Amino acid sequence: MVSLTLSIPEELKKEMEKFPEINWSEVARASIIEKIKRFRLAEFLASKSKLTEKDIKQIGDKIKRGIAKKHNIK
Repeated sequence: MVSLTLSIPEELKKEMEKFPEINWSEVARASIIEKIKRFRLAEFLASKSKLTEKDIKQIGDKIKRGIAKKHNIK
């Protein structure tokens, strides 16, 4: 296994130190694995999609408007 060094804010490190029983390396590893799974799924779905970039932008804009409306954001 290889090692990976992360830089995190000092405040986050202090918070992590409050929970010494947690294996933070495993938490990071699991998070990275989950993110990779999501990216692989997104790549797979995109490879099968017939949507154009314009279609995707329109859908994204519609979603954003819906979220803004739901949360009363103007």
